[in-house]
Amino acid sequence: LPSGRVTEDDIARTLGLSNRTLQRRLAEEGKSFGDILQTTRRELAKSYLRESQLSINEIAYLLGFSEQANFTRACKRWFGQAPSEYRRQLTEAV
Repeated sequence: LPSGRVTEDDIARTLGLSNRTLQRRLAEEGKSFGDILQTTRRELAKSYLRESQLSINEIAYLLGFSEQANFTRACKRWFGQAPSEYRRQLTEAV
């Protein structure tokens, strides 16, 4: 993710599959590449936000967001709050 845009073609090639075969297999499981990518980013964001030594900007980079503002918008969509607020909630719960 930090290297930038993750594409379905890249993942298919890494798995030794054609893009169409990957799409078919995901469809058989009721999944799409975009859904899996978003779920992965969301779960990694949760994990990274628990690790207080990482800055919000570093987390945005690790998740492949080009701008911290894009990461903030994604967090608001995923968690209903900005990353710093969500982090504070996570650390208070511990």
